[in-house]
Amino acid sequence: MSSRSRKLAFGTAGILVVAGALCAAFVPGVAGEVLTFTLIALGLSGALLLVFLEIGLGEERDLAREARQRDTREQRTLQLRRRSRLPRRPRRPE
Repeated sequence: MSSRSRKLAFGTAGILVVAGALCAAFVPGVAGEVLTFTLIALGLSGALLLVFLEIGLGEERDLAREARQRDTREQRTLQLRRRSRLPRRPRRPE
């Protein structure tokens, strides 16, 4: 999920909450109460889901970074082992 789409999603959630508040102020009766409750509930629950998504994406980025670091360490270890296995020439007596 791109940064732009995340900002758009958070903005949409905020707009839903504001629209719910406006319905509470300007729409009378039961219809206004239902619209208020529905819009605010959708906006707040959407924002909460987006927060959890952000947390999950952050954890996945951390796991991917750790995996890259682990692979790099393993490659270095393999290179060192290969170098240590090379036969050595015997020294000439002086």
